[in-house]
Amino acid sequence: THAKNEVLTSRKLQHFPPLAMGEITTIAALYWLCPGDVREPNAVVSGLITPSGGAACGYPLYWKAPLFNAAGGERTGFVSVHSFIATWRKLLHSCHDDSSMFICLLAKPSCSYLEQEDFIPLMQDIVDTHPGLTFLKDAPEFHSRYITTVIQRIFYVVNRSWSGRVTMTELRRSNFLQTLALLEEEDDINQITDYFSYEHFYVIYCKFWELDTDHDLYIDPKDLARYNDHASSNRIIERMFSGAVTRGNSVQRENRMSYAEFVWFLISEEDKKNPTSIEYWFRCMDMDGDGVLSMFELEYFYEEQCERMEGMGIEPLPFQDLLCQMLDLVKPKSQGKITLSDLKRCRMAHIFLDTFFNLEKYLDHEQRDPFALQKDIDTEGPEPSDWDKYASEEYEILVAEETANEQLHDAHNCVSQKAAQLYRPRACASIQQVLR
Repeated sequence: THAKNEVLTSRKLQHFPPLAMGEITTIAALYWLCPGDVREPNAVVSGLITPSGGAACGYPLYWKAPLFNAAGGERTGFVSVHSFIATWRKLLHSCHDDSSMFICLLAKPSCSYLEQEDFIPLMQDIVDTHPGLTFLKDAPEFHSRYITTVIQRIFYVVNRSWSGRVTMTELRRSNFLQTLALLEEEDDINQITDYFSYEHFYVIYCKFWELDTDHDLYIDPKDLARYNDHASSNRIIERMFSGAVTRGNSVQRENRMSYAEFVWFLISEEDKKNPTSIEYWFRCMDMDGDGVLSMFELEYFYEEQCERMEGMGIEPLPFQDLLCQMLDLVKPKSQGKITLSDLKRCRMAHIFLDTFFNLEKYLDHEQRDPFALQKDIDTEGPEPSDWDKYASEEYEILVAEETANEQLHDAHNCVSQKAAQLYRPRACASIQQVLR
């Protein structure tokens, strides 16, 4: 073994310039782990890099597909040992941390950022190989929907600039790579609620499916208005379809929202404490795009709330009185102008936002005990997010409904079978009577 190690190291040094000792050890380990005749530079690794090969390189298990593709495997279906080691060596020399290496592996040539499609090979490998998603092998039609959901959640959290491009700085500041590494340790993917939970995907997709009556994976304003029994105002829905929170021209031109865009809406609607959610709704309410919410804009959205309350027989608070309450709540730095930073700083953005465009939640806030509300605000520590709570509750409801439907279906089949059994003897008896 000692002799073979020396041969591997000496062969490595013959093919490449001198390397750091740790790098030599890593590449020697890769030679040991690669199948085939490692004495030949063109020996190949068929399929994806093995988990043991990943351990030798020191990267997480689910980096294997991007690394395999970066070494040329996507084009040929295999990677030579020589090519793989050359790729790994290049990464070690040009990338100084995990974030830079990850972007280098996934990004298009000469790009220093990641776009949504760059995540697809990584996500497809997770779908194909993670033990918590084995049941999806029998449902390939759900692969793309799950992948779309996870990628949207990644950009929702990581892409703080809303540019559609995840930069190295954004990746470093996020928890994405740490969460990705957890997939190797946790077989139950639903335990990883950030990004990857299948239960969260199931909730999002079911909510969309209920609204998308023609099932073309697009919804229009009337479809979206039906969400949560018309809780959102028509004016805020109009703003969502104006392009304020969407990329590209399809929403404005065709007046429809894709499933990917619905993912952003649902998380923003159900967790208005989330920084991205606050940004999402601020963009909708800032109708002139000047970066501040004017009193005119606030009154515009509150008008519809008043009309709806009057229709329910509820006397609304006059706008001037409500405005005083909201200014006391937010405490903006500049009098009469509410900025995005004001909303994020006040820790009560969810109450502010619901007041202007979600009647059900606004009335719920009004009826709550103010001391309980303050307790929620003052709570410190790793509390589950509003989104996590919502997804957990909705998943339980969906499962209960599905179970009830199955039981009803089984009961119906049982009754049908018994009725048939009762009917057949009588039919036979009557036939016998006729024959007599």
